[in-house]
Amino acid sequence: MAGQKAKRIVIKLGTTLLTKGAGSLNRDYIRRLAGELVELKEKGKELVLVSSGAIRAGEEKLKFIKRLKTVPEKQAAASIGQGLLIEVYTRFFAARGQTVGQVLLTREDVAERKRYLNAKNTFLTLFKYGAIPIVNENDTVAVEEIQFGDNDTLSALTASLIEADLLIILSDVEGLYTADPQKKKDIKLISEVKKITPDLEKLAGEASTSASTGGMYTKLQAAKIATSSGITMVIADGRKRRVVTSIVEGKKIGTLFLPRKKKLGSRKCWIAFSLPARGELKVNEGARKMLENFGKSLLPIGITKIKGDFKRGEMVSILDEKNKEFARGLVNYSGEEVGKILGKKTKEVFKILGYKYEDEVIHADNLAIIE
Repeated sequence: MAGQKAKRIVIKLGTTLLTKGAGSLNRDYIRRLAGELVELKEKGKELVLVSSGAIRAGEEKLKFIKRLKTVPEKQAAASIGQGLLIEVYTRFFAARGQTVGQVLLTREDVAERKRYLNAKNTFLTLFKYGAIPIVNENDTVAVEEIQFGDNDTLSALTASLIEADLLIILSDVEGLYTADPQKKKDIKLISEVKKITPDLEKLAGEASTSASTGGMYTKLQAAKIATSSGITMVIADGRKRRVVTSIVEGKKIGTLFLPRKKKLGSRKCWIAFSLPARGELKVNEGARKMLENFGKSLLPIGITKIKGDFKRGEMVSILDEKNKEFARGLVNYSGEEVGKILGKKTKEVFKILGYKYEDEVIHADNLAIIE
């Protein structure tokens, strides 16, 4: 079942679960969860908790009634709230004899390969010392260019980073439904998802709560990252008592997302999901088949259109003839250079540019199929 064989588990908590009433931290909930996770830890599980709530904790401390809107205001609230939040976690886990460690990340930390590996080593060392890492986005410094945007994405990237077996996203809904439960009554819970299709993505609605930043759509994007990395994922109602334990014991709860049969390797997961796309390459049907079915490199002759002013070594999206993204990769040539050699044979590259870095625009080792 979903969690019976899982040893390394990432649990993500949304802001709505961590707050109550006027928006204050729900300390009773955190205390109960801490006790549950310690019990699982004592059974040999390696756990990571991805927690939202720093900004709301800061708002509570500052006695703000209305939600903050500007980036500097939110960053200031996060600066105050992050310390409060980790203090609450530390206290409740310590009461059960468990040590926790705080890990604050921005997208830059996973986008830059060296920092990515350093972060992974930090997690592994925390496991070695028997600590439970508590992760959040570093909201005090993150701006649009370097932020994850939601902790669903952060939790999936963390799970991929540490090569987890199971990702549990706890929310205030049961799971993925056939329609928005707040708009329609005649709906059903989707208990199992084998593949995330465009039709399935249409079912995902926007966030319905003022405190959270992610809705069901971001959870599906997290599922793409997790399942592509060979990780099982479950979306479940975090308000249910001992829900994490029930999932780990293999009980059917919420929506289960099954991992891809052929998972991406660690480096290709990093390429596919940790890096921001700096441009797009549209390819013909022949090139798509060679990349997708035979694991070949992308040559100039297969490219039909380019978008973006990207540099050599940056990540770009690869689109098919219907403008659907199916792969991502690191380019050997800049956008300006690709614009000159697209549609050309490899032997023509030197004549056109006056030099040649590689035969391939994207080598197969630096290319990840995401669909």
